[in-house]
Amino acid sequence: MKRKLFRIAAAPGSLAVLLNGQLRFMNDFFDVTGIASEGSQHQTIRDSEGIRTLVVNIDRKINLWGDIVSLYKLFVLFKKEKPDIIHSITPKAGLLSMVAGYLAGVPHRLHTFTGLVFPTQQGLMKHMLIFFDRIICFCATHIYPEGMGVKNDLISYKITRKPLKIIGHGNVNGIDLDHFDPMFYPSNIQKEIRENLHIDESDFIWSFVGRIGFDKGIEEMITSFLQVQKESKNSKLLLVGPYEKDMDPLPPSIEKEIEENEGIISVGWQQDVRPYFAISNVFVFPSYREGFPNVLLQAGAMGKYSIVTDINGSNEIIEDGINGTIIPVKNSDALTQAMLNCLNTPSDYFGYNQDYRQLISEKYSQQFVWSEQLKEYQLLK
Repeated sequence: MKRKLFRIAAAPGSLAVLLNGQLRFMNDFFDVTGIASEGSQHQTIRDSEGIRTLVVNIDRKINLWGDIVSLYKLFVLFKKEKPDIIHSITPKAGLLSMVAGYLAGVPHRLHTFTGLVFPTQQGLMKHMLIFFDRIICFCATHIYPEGMGVKNDLISYKITRKPLKIIGHGNVNGIDLDHFDPMFYPSNIQKEIRENLHIDESDFIWSFVGRIGFDKGIEEMITSFLQVQKESKNSKLLLVGPYEKDMDPLPPSIEKEIEENEGIISVGWQQDVRPYFAISNVFVFPSYREGFPNVLLQAGAMGKYSIVTDINGSNEIIEDGINGTIIPVKNSDALTQAMLNCLNTPSDYFGYNQDYRQLISEKYSQQFVWSEQLKEYQLLK
């Protein structure tokens, strides 16, 4: 009889995207159940992963009464279902499920820190978030930082004295190299994609894929792009991702620039981001904080040079001067200069580069990451 494995996140999209394919793989070895807040993606997960999902609403914001209700529902669920392993991957889901699992006596309580919020916070909020992460670690039996940067922060802030283990080389799911393959997008297909977006063949495309929010460095990116536009009228900035105006709003002036600047093309959330990588010349990711950004694995697998900030995860995937440029955080001057360098020496950055893809395949293929995670589960007796 298979042991029960519950994978838990606040939003169903986190399970659908962050663990795409892995849940189906693990279901061959365990009886896997996905738990997340209500949403249409539950059905997507059931169809694509072939697993059962359950709805427990988990508010991503601090909501005292709502959090108590969610904690109680998770506790009741764990007592009833008696899972052998619970494994959470997002902050609020980690807090509530680790506490509920501890109280319910779940034998193996795992949490993966995919990123830490508190290092970028100040004052009372920072102390509160540190306290919450310490509770997660106290209640968890096993703690997995997604990369060395996250591990070092957990140690330096004295979040826990428990052992910290990185699975593989980091990253929760790896990259499907058969899916993210630039060979699917020859020049004639790229031409069609550009035409559909009203982008000329001679235009130089900078791209960003991710949440369109303040902590992703969008303000610096727009500021730098405006400077680049002065040097290169045929530059276009392609933004691929959803706005999170409630959680992470942009300054009104930046929102206005995105809406009114004809050189900025915002296509919103997209199920398939490969076409946008395919037509890009350089990928720009000036985020303030990350755990281990999947989007950089995707860009690398698609053979794209990346400009990134010197933060956890990004500085583990990108080797400065090899497959990208690393710049300081919140520094639009450095970002502008890095972008201009790409424009001035285009032969170094244009098009498909097998070396970028090879760097990703050696450490982050899905088959490797999944097998390493499976080994970890199988060690739990």
